[in-house]
Amino acid sequence: MKTLVLLIIIWPLIGFLINGLFGKWTKHYAGVIAASALGLSFLSAVYPIWQVILGNIYDYVYFIWMPFGKINIPFGLRIDSLSTVMLFVVTFVSWMIHIYSNGYMKGDPGYARYFTYLNLFVFSMLLLILGDNYLLMFVGWEGVGLCSYLLIGFWYDKKTASDAGEKAFVVNRIGDAGFIIGVLFILFNFHSVTYADVFPFVHQVLTPETATIIGLALFLGAMGKSAQFPLYIWLTDAMEGPTPVSSLIHAATMVTAGVYMVARSNAIYDMSPIAMEVVASVGAFTAFYAATMALTHKDIKRILAYSTLSQLGYMFIGVGVGVYWAGIFHLMTHAFFKGLLFLGAGAVMHSMRGLLSTDLMGGLRKKMPQTAVLMVIASLAISGIPPFAGFFSKDAILAGALDMGHPIIWIVGEITAFMTAFYMFRFVFSVFYGEEKVPNLYHELHTHEAPRVMIIPMWVLGILSIIGGWVGLHISGEIPIEAFIARTAPTLEVANQAHYSEALLMGISACMGLIGIFTAWVIYIKKWITADTIANTFKPVYTLLANTYYADEFVYFFIVKPFWWVSEYFLWKIVDVKIIDSGVDLFGWISKRIGWLFRTLQTGFVSHYAYWISIGVMLLTSWYLIRII
Repeated sequence: MKTLVLLIIIWPLIGFLINGLFGKWTKHYAGVIAASALGLSFLSAVYPIWQVILGNIYDYVYFIWMPFGKINIPFGLRIDSLSTVMLFVVTFVSWMIHIYSNGYMKGDPGYARYFTYLNLFVFSMLLLILGDNYLLMFVGWEGVGLCSYLLIGFWYDKKTASDAGEKAFVVNRIGDAGFIIGVLFILFNFHSVTYADVFPFVHQVLTPETATIIGLALFLGAMGKSAQFPLYIWLTDAMEGPTPVSSLIHAATMVTAGVYMVARSNAIYDMSPIAMEVVASVGAFTAFYAATMALTHKDIKRILAYSTLSQLGYMFIGVGVGVYWAGIFHLMTHAFFKGLLFLGAGAVMHSMRGLLSTDLMGGLRKKMPQTAVLMVIASLAISGIPPFAGFFSKDAILAGALDMGHPIIWIVGEITAFMTAFYMFRFVFSVFYGEEKVPNLYHELHTHEAPRVMIIPMWVLGILSIIGGWVGLHISGEIPIEAFIARTAPTLEVANQAHYSEALLMGISACMGLIGIFTAWVIYIKKWITADTIANTFKPVYTLLANTYYADEFVYFFIVKPFWWVSEYFLWKIVDVKIIDSGVDLFGWISKRIGWLFRTLQTGFVSHYAYWISIGVMLLTSWYLIRII
């Protein structure tokens, strides 16, 4: 078992090394090698996952990684109920994305390089979730950050892509600073960063104040990696990378890391109601805020990007109010339907030669019937319509928020659920239904269904988008997924928990989704009221949302531009040029003058040298006599 657990992370590393070192010779088979590596990783994970389901926990130390006197940081891997859920999501969904990428990236000049980065991405994420200590988590944390930079800017000859990669890298460094501070506080207080040495002793070692500092510092890291307000600004620009990369980032890897980290650190957060309130409040605000921006966008990938921000907000509501299992449950179901949504968007782009605007589409289901069905399934799932996967996990989060005494967060979550259903079916109706908006466009582009290598992984995720939430059903008075995850991340006990009718809450949640779908149907199918009419009626609001609250402009004028001014005009033109360079030039000028002076003494005449020697002897003699007197 010890070797099998290690093989889970070794397989994608081997795929990365083969394609990275021998890509010149393997470039035609790079996709097969990379997908095979992920398939072997998933198969290696099956038996450990099954053993954890049976009640076992595995914590293996392979060697001492960093010995610091009495502090020894091991290289160890831990398989428990929390990491098992993440392990299934990362290996299986990433495997489907790798298979899909074989068709999507076919013919790209960077084919081998793409799969090299993709394998490294998954390796880093597996290290993040399986590592048994915070430093190993941090290595994986930085690894996925690096890979996101490489993959977002994959088409680096395109300026918008390279800029987007840089933006993601820089914004994440802000969050990572918080993560490092949190880990240093843990190391200082526990003299260890290993989970087994930290979590059982949290209540004996930490005060509530220290737990709050650690919790908030770690959450700053989560805000960057999982794109929560205000560190969300990199995620929508990340759409510049290949669409399967967007699917991987949004569904199975990078942005889920922050949610996992908070759930993993549940013992610390349980000690700090302030930190938990911040996590839940930021999550609720981000969910609502991102959903409003998705209402007006016409770029199909950016609509999905804003929906990811919103759904991540739901996950942070779950872990923030103390129902950790619900946050992780939604992470799992979200991986299924969000992975499918991005792969479906990629299929549309592949067929439409890269076109993204919903204004150019319409009636596409006639050309792409399977993709249309799958996108409807995924949209029903994200809209929280029973019996699709998203209904069970989202409902668990909102019910948990209300039970834990957060009625305002519950209201915000329900309103966001309405907006989610509306903008997702606005997307579906605009792209796949109605009439073709640009005559003969599909004929000219030879629009067709995606090839089998792309459509089969989509169907697999489509099936999981339907049944993946059924583990959230009550069986014999308990919820299987809750009981399973609670072994590692138990629900926070609150003395004054309120209890509401579960059937009523489920009904309200489903109705909000249905009302959102009905509203989109009225506007975009029946056209009883047109979108243009609504936009003109609420023009200031529409303009604000269409320009995403001018967030990028705000960041540019109040953060980027001042830093640029300080760097260019003050540090460069004043400090560097006028002070440092001028100082160096001054010393050079002085040296030059002194050299010129001594050079004039070198005449070549003995009489001149004797003269200067005499002068020197007289001066030294005078100085000596003055000292004696």
